[in-house]
Amino acid sequence: MAFRKIVKLGDDALRKECRKQEKFDLRLAILLKDMADTMYRAEGVGLAAPQVGVLRRVVVIDIGEGLIEMVNPVITSREGSQCGREGCLSLPGRQAVVTRPNVVTVEFQDRKGEQKTLTAEGFLARAVCHEVDHLDGTLYIDVMDRELTPEEIEGHIPEDDNE
Repeated sequence: MAFRKIVKLGDDALRKECRKQEKFDLRLAILLKDMADTMYRAEGVGLAAPQVGVLRRVVVIDIGEGLIEMVNPVITSREGSQCGREGCLSLPGRQAVVTRPNVVTVEFQDRKGEQKTLTAEGFLARAVCHEVDHLDGTLYIDVMDRELTPEEIEGHIPEDDNE
């Protein structure tokens, strides 16, 4: 297992637009494995390549239903809305309430370059939006409704009832 350093708020990599991943090779496979290992070790549910300092359009997500690897993801449709709490491995100790689509369809390539489509709902849709935003240099604090206080982070907030 190889773990990469997760960059924190203030690192320029988090604010840059990522380049398309062109090569589907061993380097990409290693990046995907390292990202998954890093995400699991940090107890996250998603990780985008810029969070480990790599400016490529690569994302891993696992909300507890198995690992999803997305290369060059593009959200092609958004439906409904949901409001809930979000955190980020690059902003430890912080959380906010963010409104996101309830259903998204995302087109992407797998590690071999094959085209895939996924329709995600609920928490998975939230995770997809959060990670794809990273690829464009957008953080959840840029689109949040409000930041949570330390007391709210530890406790219950009304938005938790929506999940």
